[in-house]
Amino acid sequence: QVQLVESGGGLVQAGGSLRLSCVASGSILRLNVMGWYRQTPGKQRELVAVITLGGSTNYADSVKGRFTISRDNAKNTVYLEMNSLKPEDTAVYYCNTDWGLQTFWGQGTQVTVSS
Repeated sequence: QVQLVESGGGLVQAGGSLRLSCVASGSILRLNVMGWYRQTPGKQRELVAVITLGGSTNYADSVKGRFTISRDNAKNTVYLEMNSLKPEDTAVYYCNTDWGLQTFWGQGTQVTVSS
């Protein structure tokens, strides 16, 4: 089992920055890929960014150049640094990983960007 706990969301003005954190139970060295997704009401959850154990990253086109995903294996934590935030980035952000044959999600953290 893997428990994921997100934090760092909040209300920010357009152009501002936030850093989200996702702390996993146990070592994340066993977790090859960890990611951040987001969801707004009435829409499907969408991929924001993923990072592999080796540090390779991939981003949604809408956030490239503005968001940075990173992981600190010693702290069992994955981060999402979000800069130049836009109102359309408003969503609940979820941490995600797979382990074994299961997919795990955190409870989500709300990010609201005001114009």
